[in-house]
Amino acid sequence: MTHGSIFVGELIGTAVLILFGAGVCAAVTLNHSKAKGAGWVVIAFGWGFGVLAGAYTAAPKSGGHLNPAVTLGLAVADVTEWGDVPYYVLGQMAGAMLGAVLTWLAYFSQFQANADTETALPTLGVFSTAPEIRNPVANLTSEIIATVGLVLPILFFGENLGTGIGPIPGSDTAYGSGIGILLVSLLVVGIGLSLGGPTGYAINPARDLGPRIVHSVLPIPNKGTSDWAYSWVPVVGPLIGGALSALVYNAAF
Repeated sequence: MTHGSIFVGELIGTAVLILFGAGVCAAVTLNHSKAKGAGWVVIAFGWGFGVLAGAYTAAPKSGGHLNPAVTLGLAVADVTEWGDVPYYVLGQMAGAMLGAVLTWLAYFSQFQANADTETALPTLGVFSTAPEIRNPVANLTSEIIATVGLVLPILFFGENLGTGIGPIPGSDTAYGSGIGILLVSLLVVGIGLSLGGPTGYAINPARDLGPRIVHSVLPIPNKGTSDWAYSWVPVVGPLIGGALSALVYNAAF
């Protein structure tokens, strides 16, 4: 894989991920949406399908990490080259921002309807996460644990040759069979259902920060705050979780 292919693959794949994920959040939360009020289970499956679509899209170009925490974990575990990491992260951030813009365009009429002050609602939840109970230590811990629940299984999936994400160590095979992507998609659904309650389970710095930046600049009527005071938690927590997962993996193997 070249650095260019990594960047392009991660950009397109992460954009697809966010379009599906932010899209389901918009569908469930915005006024005048046919799916309004469909609930948390729908959101969890929407994000899982987003991982499925995004990772399969990116896999031929980059391996389909779509997540700086995953990239960091794979690098610490010596699966991904450190020299490739910046290109993964840049692609993921750019893709997350692009996906957020596409979501805004897809739900443009619903966002514009937020101009009605009698029915206006905060819109940050469409783009980024927020805790149910604001406690930085507890929120950070929740994100770390949830991300370990993502990255550690991904690393162990890779031990079953043909089911991993990205290059298989010691093999001439560039990518797994694709089964790994399906497994990770189901894993993301499970994390959402089981561990998403406290913070909304960012488990991905690009997934949260990229759309938060876009939310802060989009001309959405009555959009509310972008909550920058909380923004470090869904970035730092997943990165710690990704690194911890790799350390456990390295100790095991």
